[in-house]
Amino acid sequence: VQLQASGGGSGQAGGSLRLSCAASGRIVGINSMAWFRQAPGKQRELVTSITATGGVTNYADDVKGRFTISADIAKKTVSLSMNQLKPEDTAVYYCNVRAGWGSLRSDYWGQGTLVTVSS
Repeated sequence: VQLQASGGGSGQAGGSLRLSCAASGRIVGINSMAWFRQAPGKQRELVTSITATGGVTNYADDVKGRFTISADIAKKTVSLSMNQLKPEDTAVYYCNVRAGWGSLRSDYWGQGTLVTVSS
């Protein structure tokens, strides 16, 4: 299984960027898809997630109202629209697919894509 992220790059504060991620290979029982980010010197944190059943979304407080996640579970793709960007959004962004249950649960990760926001 491979997750290939694209998009990102540099943007200005107040601007917009869009990230996309596509998974290839066989993934059984996708539970959710998500985006995480890791800023320099900080731990990786959850930005947003969306469930495979019902499309329930969850957002970190500091991106609510600015970022939007969308996913096509059947196509194994997930996107992140980022608006009203802030310098503190600068980080490496990772897409994630969680599949399976209990002891068979697996997390798949993309390679990370850098987002840099200048003031």
